[in-house]
Amino acid sequence: MTSFQDIARRVIAVEQDGLSQLAAGLDDSFDRAVETLLNATGRVIISGMGKSGHIARKMAATFASTGTPAHFVHPAEASHGDLGMMAQGDVALVLSNSGETPELADMVAYTRRFNIPLIGVASRPDSTLLKQSDVALVLPRAEEACGSGIVPTTSTTMTLALGDALAVALMEHRAFTPENFRDFHPGGKLGARLSKVRDLMHAGAALPTIPTTAPMSDTLIEISQKGFGVAGVTRPDGTLAGIITDGDLRRNMDGLLDLNAEQVMTADPTTIGPDALAEEAVAVMNARKITCLFVVDPNGPATAQGLLHIHDCLRVGLG
Repeated sequence: MTSFQDIARRVIAVEQDGLSQLAAGLDDSFDRAVETLLNATGRVIISGMGKSGHIARKMAATFASTGTPAHFVHPAEASHGDLGMMAQGDVALVLSNSGETPELADMVAYTRRFNIPLIGVASRPDSTLLKQSDVALVLPRAEEACGSGIVPTTSTTMTLALGDALAVALMEHRAFTPENFRDFHPGGKLGARLSKVRDLMHAGAALPTIPTTAPMSDTLIEISQKGFGVAGVTRPDGTLAGIITDGDLRRNMDGLLDLNAEQVMTADPTTIGPDALAEEAVAVMNARKITCLFVVDPNGPATAQGLLHIHDCLRVGLG
């Protein structure tokens, strides 16, 4: 009896072979598809029916989150008014393994009537969809992994990979950066990893700072009131001279209240820039075994702009 693991390995091998055929079969039509997408002054309208529709939704999400405005239009809804979502300047990207999906007919006709560039993806070069398309992306006639050939498996995997290839080609041409990606992903674990220090830091009245000449009695009040367990010590010009932590207090217990902030502080503390990724700040804190970092501009005066505490990072899922 064939084990479940054997079945899984066979399915993966069949789909892997399909992806290899897809890669080997890429030609100038892929370049023309990317150029068509780059030249769009509007949005990319992606559509498909059934399993292709699920892949189309994922493509639209990937495009939209990587700098190419896109959305999914259901072909059946398109025939009942949603065709109005397409306009000149847009590009239509339509998916159909057979290239003969009847629900796509109205959408294809609409693109032809209003001169909207159409990129078709199908496995049959002579299909209605690909013959009508301005750019035809032909999928290899690879074996479906289900064995019977009736369940879309390898074909949907290839279509998904083709969509990812288009999205990454567009990203790299546009020099799309992790910071750009973060703008589209402010929430969740990924958004947290791409958060900048300035997004999480405390600033303004919340910032615990005292001048170098401040008596330690005032320093202790500042530390207690602001609640971070530290205070930044600033020079007359506002730049950061040092930091006072719990460890500094313990080391100077004898006669503490007779001293000023400059006498107790640790000079030249570790800092981080406001535009650094918060994940980088966590790495610094873990390496130094500290719980907070003052934020200063690495390219300007070392004025304390904010304070980042490890708890702020943990709160958004970092750490």
